[in-house]
Amino acid sequence: MPRISGIDIPPEKQIRISLRYIFGIGPMNAMAILTEANIDPNKKAKALNEEEIGRIVNIIDRSYVVEGALRRQVQQNIQRLKDIQSYRGSRHRRGLPTRGQRTRSNARTRKGPRKTVAGKKGVKELHA
Repeated sequence: MPRISGIDIPPEKQIRISLRYIFGIGPMNAMAILTEANIDPNKKAKALNEEEIGRIVNIIDRSYVVEGALRRQVQQNIQRLKDIQSYRGSRHRRGLPTRGQRTRSNARTRKGPRKTVAGKKGVKELHA
């Protein structure tokens, strides 16, 4: 199983697809890396030799922020928004959507499962 930048990538898939399993590398970056490394994008990941893997690793290390460093950078950006008490930071703090989506309906992904609030029961008064 090929390892690129410390991440196992699927060996049975084309290398242009397998590279996307690395956090921070999408379709366009994967194609740019393979073009720069002069590797056929349709080649299977398991068919790569050590020299080709080395070229890919060198390009990724030199030009891209990926995996742990990128996750840390994203978390630092969110923490900065919270620290400066921006509107987006307050939305992050409360676990609500940050990009202007409506919350009256359809915000379940950010808000989590419904928390049912018990309604007022009808109190029957006795008239004697």
